[in-house]
Amino acid sequence: MRPRPRIAALATAVPEFRVTQKEAADHILERFSDELGRKGRFMLKRVFSHPSIGTRHFAISSPEAFFLEGPDARIFRFTERALELSCQCLQEAMDRCGLAANELKGLVLNTCTGYVCPGLSTYMIDRLGLPGDIKAFDLVGAGCAGAIPNMELAGLMVGENPGWAVASVSVEICSATFEVGSSPSLIVSNALFSDGAAAAILWDRPGGLEAVTGSMRFAPEFREAIRYVHRGGRLINQLSMDLPEIVGGPVRASVHDALARASLETTDVDHWAIHAGGEKIIDAIRDALGLPEEKTGPARKILKEHGNMSSPTVWFVLEEILKERHFAAGQYCAMVSFGAGLSAHCAILANRGGISGAR
Repeated sequence: MRPRPRIAALATAVPEFRVTQKEAADHILERFSDELGRKGRFMLKRVFSHPSIGTRHFAISSPEAFFLEGPDARIFRFTERALELSCQCLQEAMDRCGLAANELKGLVLNTCTGYVCPGLSTYMIDRLGLPGDIKAFDLVGAGCAGAIPNMELAGLMVGENPGWAVASVSVEICSATFEVGSSPSLIVSNALFSDGAAAAILWDRPGGLEAVTGSMRFAPEFREAIRYVHRGGRLINQLSMDLPEIVGGPVRASVHDALARASLETTDVDHWAIHAGGEKIIDAIRDALGLPEEKTGPARKILKEHGNMSSPTVWFVLEEILKERHFAAGQYCAMVSFGAGLSAHCAILANRGGISGAR
């Protein structure tokens, strides 16, 4: 029987530009007061003052340049900064597990906040000097949920090719989809999302975090509740205010599927790496799964310090667990992500001897 894939190392990266929620609100109000209108300004001040998010990071040089950015400059910035963050965290992950660039056999990269052709994976191959015959794949369309299906594909590559090391990279420049408007969807999006990247190395060597099993659930009847739409050549985030009431059912079904495949109960899982989609979203997942409030601590901390970085966020939460929680050998962790589709994903991980992932 082939060994299951193991996560050998994990690294994350955020841009240098850091802003508090008050500073972000002030910048928007200074430039877009008329577009927001009286009701929009009132809602923006209320949403941005919520204590669940304190700071966020953005891949911009300055607010002044950002607010003047046109569509061409925006996709150029997406390409350059997504590549920079992806390479930064992948190089760090490889260094942590002692893997040379020419030893990497596979690369899976997902993003939803910009489109380039050829994909970002080819840029990474060039910049990091990865092998020319590497198996590289670019995934799109999963939104905030993208990290776990990415990891599953990387794990399948490891399972089919004994001895391989495969990288799973998630990167989002959510600021490349910024748009101002008075709708609640846009105001909440502008208060919630931020930029970041994460990379994990998977292989079949002893130790690490074993990918025990996983599951996917799709609820296309809720597609319009969370997605991007195209308007005027730009990606615009569409976020239903009913999402907290919607997301619990698909997530609960996905988690229960994964637990059943692993012959586990919810109470057997020691740690929960839940995508930090927002305070009400975390509350909804907690209630849907019947989790004690303490299990949501890592997700809430990442939300407070970074906001929602879309797909890499769940990796940041796992990293927080590795750094700050006693994740002992033999214990289980459930990674839970959800996003466009509407889709919900769960991966069950077991600690088989530690991981090179805590800073």
